Amino acid sequence: MNMRTEILKYERIRDLRIDRGLTQEDIGKLLHVSQNTYSQYEIGEIRYPLDAVVTLAKYYNVSVDYLVGLTDETAPYPRKRQTAP
Repeated sequence: MNMRTEILKYERIRDLRIDRGLTQEDIGKLLHVSQNTYSQYEIGEIRYPLDAVVTLAKYYNVSVDYLVGLTDETAPYPRKRQTAP
């Protein structure tokens, strides 16, 4: 059996973006990448770096588990408090 694995559920990323009325360019700016690079992330041509996954989870207020398809629950876990540097 040939099993296809995906680092992220790309349709979730696309749906979250579209549901909020955002463009690929908007999210590319958030991630500090070009629209073309973000487009390649979204269609699965290239993999997201971990820091991009974390940024998207925080931005959309969803769990990383949701983004990577480990759960269908969108609610994130309680986040750690940020400490002042």
